[in-house]
Amino acid sequence: MEIGGTYPMLYAFFDEGGRLRRDAFARQIEVSIACGAAGIAALGLGTEVAKLGRSERRQVVEWVAEIVGGRLPVAITVADGNIPDMIESARFAVGAGASWLILQPPRPPASPADLIEFFAAVAAAVDCPVAIQNAPEFLGIGLSAGELIELNRRQPNVSVVKAESSAVQVGRVIEAIAGRMRVLNGRGGLELTDNYRAGVDGMIPGTETIDLQVRIERAMRAGDEAEAEALYRRILPLLSFAMQGLGNFLLYGKLVAAHRLGIAPSANRIPADVATAAGLAWARRLADDLGPLPA
Repeated sequence: MEIGGTYPMLYAFFDEGGRLRRDAFARQIEVSIACGAAGIAALGLGTEVAKLGRSERRQVVEWVAEIVGGRLPVAITVADGNIPDMIESARFAVGAGASWLILQPPRPPASPADLIEFFAAVAAAVDCPVAIQNAPEFLGIGLSAGELIELNRRQPNVSVVKAESSAVQVGRVIEAIAGRMRVLNGRGGLELTDNYRAGVDGMIPGTETIDLQVRIERAMRAGDEAEAEALYRRILPLLSFAMQGLGNFLLYGKLVAAHRLGIAPSANRIPADVATAAGLAWARRLADDLGPLPA
């Protein structure tokens, strides 16, 4: 399987009783498929995985696999603090229907040698492509390009890098890896056109701009940079507003997604940032500027 294209990372929506909302996962998935997404991603930072219990994470995996129903590949992030738990979670995800996995590094930080050992042990336990979430900007821990290559040599199914870097930095990684691994970036789609110029194989944004993210990817791949830049300018105000840190993104990016999806906003699961009156108004304005996502 060749991994690339636009994979939206699903938001976790909660009801007032604190329960996960299956309807919100279903709506995001159906919209993403209608917009031409290459696949569906879940349980990453955008799904607030650190706030979910083990049973909730498994529920999300089962819901996503069931709703997607084989129509697109599914990428599941696995985030556990030790090798046995991560192997168990990885095997569960693959058994439930995940096409490939994204491994988050354990915390507190470990040495590069320990990280390579950790990731290699988990990847060896599953028969599918594996990505490494290499996001020191958000997680405080990561591997260099050389260390990623060493991990790939040791365990060849570790074949994808999921970055959260600037376009300049991701370009350096792509150059150093020299085709040995696929590289996808996130950060909500900031510097989207420059990410494609840098050579990314795909992007993993949120669902709030999935329609335009896919159109921009297609325009860049077709060589129509003028069209891509015009579309990017449409989402840049929202990205500038939402991408002021992970907490802000989870609060306002998800709120814009709710408005554009036409569903009830999510209740917060603490710890969480608290919306201001101005922030609520600006989120509504930005959502209205982009209009509703497809029905």
